[in-house]
This record gives sequence, structure tokens and C-alpha cells, in this order.
Amino acid sequence: MVRKSLAPWSELVIEGIIDQPVNSNIDLEEKIRPEVNTGFIDQNGVWRGKLSSDRNFNISSVDEVVPNGSSILTPTTNADGTWPLDMTGYQDLFIAIFTTEAGNYAINAVMGPQDVFGGFGGLTPVNPNAELKGAVRRNDMDNLLVDSADSLTADVWNIFIIKSQLSDQRLLQFRITNNSGSEAAKIKTAFMRLV
Repeated sequence: MVRKSLAPWSELVIEGIIDQPVNSNIDLEEKIRPEVNTGFIDQNGVWRGKLSSDRNFNISSVDEVVPNGSSILTPTTNADGTWPLDMTGYQDLFIAIFTTEAGNYAINAVMGPQDVFGGFGGLTPVNPNAELKGAVRRNDMDNLLVDSADSLTADVWNIFIIKSQLSDQRLLQFRITNNSGSEAAKIKTAFMRLV
């Protein structure tokens, strides 16, 4: 659609040659064009799609009978060999823990296994099951997530949000330790990544 706009000053008026604008209507073309930005081409010429937050939790397998004082590592490698908890490009994370036994549980963020992605960013070997360290809030290296005693309710999903300190971790894994006093806790975990 073409819209007419009035130009109150023409060159001739500015120069003082005439006092009325000549042909003072300017044609302006107005078009609405939708734009969808779904990604970009990186410096290597590879198409990279934009990430979006997970819509639902991704549920890991159930760990049967975890005795008191014992730990599980979650998640584990997918059947196709891919890693289910790659935080590259993601900022925040929800972790949900379902247990059949109420009580205290320790939750630590650790380095995942080295047999995925060919190590961490091409580096191998890595130190699997070691606490993740980083300088997120200060200048010195600290453990990124070590929670020695979180009280969980039995037979419901206990949902926690972890803001930014685990962002961009490629081989993120959690070590969850049963400190509930029960010798027969069943633990199930689920994760939701947020951009």
C-alpha cells in the first residue's frame, strides 16, 4: 500500500525561491514482512538452529534399591550413544527427584562420562564423577553445586531450579546420595533445560 505524506519544506522553499512547496507529496511504500529467525550460519559455514527451552521434563530411568549411604549417577548415556543433559546454550535447569523414601539426600553436580562427545570439547580423558568447579560468582574456583543434605518428600516429584551456575556444561551429570536412613530407596530423576 502506498501512503502519501506531506513534505512541508522543499528545496525551493528552503532557498526562498517560492513560499509554497512544489509537489509536496512523497510516495512511501509500506509493506509488512513477517520474519522468523530460526538460527544462523556459524564461522565454519555450519547451520546452527536457535535453542528453545524444553517443553517437558526428560525422565531418566529408575534406580532400584539404593541403600543408605549409596549414590547414583544420573542421567546416563542414551541408547543411541548421545548425552541427554548437554547444557550447551542453555542457562538454567530444573531437576526433579522422585523417591520412595523420605529423608535427606545429597545432590552434587559432577563431570559426566568421558565416552560421550569424545570427551569434553575434544579433550580426553576427563575426570568422570568429579565435582564441577568454576568461577561463577567470584574469582576463585568453587564447586558449582554441592548440596550435602536436602530433605525430600516421598512419592512426589521434588522440583528444584538451578540458576545459571551450570549453564553450558556439556557433560553434566548429578550424583545423588541416599542419606535417608532407608536401605531400599528407589530414585527417579527428570530434567528440564531453560534458555
